[in-house]
Amino acid sequence: MNQSATLSRSINDRVLAGVLGGIARRFGWSSTLLRVLYVVVSILSAAFPGILVYLVLWLVIPEGD
Repeated sequence: MNQSATLSRSINDRVLAGVLGGIARRFGWSSTLLRVLYVVVSILSAAFPGILVYLVLWLVIPEGD
């Protein structure tokens, strides 16, 4: 199966755990733009839900090769 077709955490494009880098790679989006949007949405939602979602995704999404 093509690596870009599966959802996995990025080991090359990461700031913390590679969650957003992996999501961006999977859908062909810019990882920088996705990070900026994620931070803005998290701040607008009082930050806690964004942090919680990130932690859950970190646990659920496997690390890539």
